[in-house]
Amino acid sequence: MRTSLRVLAWLFWTAITSLIAFLLFVLLAKSIFMFYPSINVQSVLIWVNNHIGYPQAYYYAAVPIVFLFSVYFFRREMRRRQRTYLEQLIEEVHLIGHVGPDHKITVRPIGQLGQLAADINSMLDRLKKSVEEERRAEQTKNELITNISHDLRTPLTTITGYLGLVDQDRYRDEIELRYYMNMAFEESIRLKKLLEDLFEYTRLSNRGNKMQWARINVAEMLNQIVAQFGWQLHENGMEARLAIEGQLLLWADGDKLRRVYENLITNAIRYGQEGGYLDIRGRVEGDEVITEVINYGEPIPQRDLPFLFERFYRVEKSRAKHTGGSGIGLAIAKNIVDLHHGKITAESDEERTVFTVRLRLTFNPNA
Repeated sequence: MRTSLRVLAWLFWTAITSLIAFLLFVLLAKSIFMFYPSINVQSVLIWVNNHIGYPQAYYYAAVPIVFLFSVYFFRREMRRRQRTYLEQLIEEVHLIGHVGPDHKITVRPIGQLGQLAADINSMLDRLKKSVEEERRAEQTKNELITNISHDLRTPLTTITGYLGLVDQDRYRDEIELRYYMNMAFEESIRLKKLLEDLFEYTRLSNRGNKMQWARINVAEMLNQIVAQFGWQLHENGMEARLAIEGQLLLWADGDKLRRVYENLITNAIRYGQEGGYLDIRGRVEGDEVITEVINYGEPIPQRDLPFLFERFYRVEKSRAKHTGGSGIGLAIAKNIVDLHHGKITAESDEERTVFTVRLRLTFNPNA
């Protein structure tokens, strides 16, 4: 609506000024006839008709006048709009100083000022994102400290408790002594594993290590890892079934990628014993290598699936420390997959739980 009004105003002033200019031209002609009486209208018209032509002479006179005034009023309107918009931009920038980056500047298609407004909004979006990331980082740090304190306190309390009983000779016989020492030893092993996982997660999160890229045969790697877990599978009454299509060659950091599958298989053994089987599948789809680690144990609640790859997250909050993991293994797996520019997801139902890893077949870090 406002644009239509501006166009009508432009046309109106163009017509008025063109008419005034034409009247001034007529007055100028009459002045010439007044000062030079030898010149009359008939002789002028005859000269125009012979040298320019009728009615072309009027076209030639009117078109430049209309064009010039059209350009003048168009430029004047643009300057007015730019001045008004600039004042609005100044007010809105001042407003941002009071309300923060949530306020967005109105963007209008007015030359470079419109682009400036869009750039300011883009800058505000980046600033807002940066502030949110900083807040999340601070919250993450606080949560990390809280979780570490909680997870370290339990094994340390157990170790000091049993060793305190031994130090005070509060045991009946050697059998009870060995029991206390064995419990302290198991807790120290769990504490060591927790510290190692925590160190690796922190190192991966901070990108404090370099990737050792090489051409990897994922099919061969999975066969080796399954053989490595043979004893654990046997102890838990499980059987591994591999279905690998082809060699699955891609660029990866072999040691880190191995850790991804070790964590996924460990998780599948821990929570999938009831199903009896551990299925590992691999194939190529398009430009991706897709691998799946499947167990048939108790399903993961749907409400927990979005948070599985967060550090220290446990599906069963009341799970005993001896049956539940440190809560870092899947977070480590996700970080490693992210470093490979891939994607890891989980899905679960009453029949099975599937962890899917997607890695780019065509990715070449040396390209």
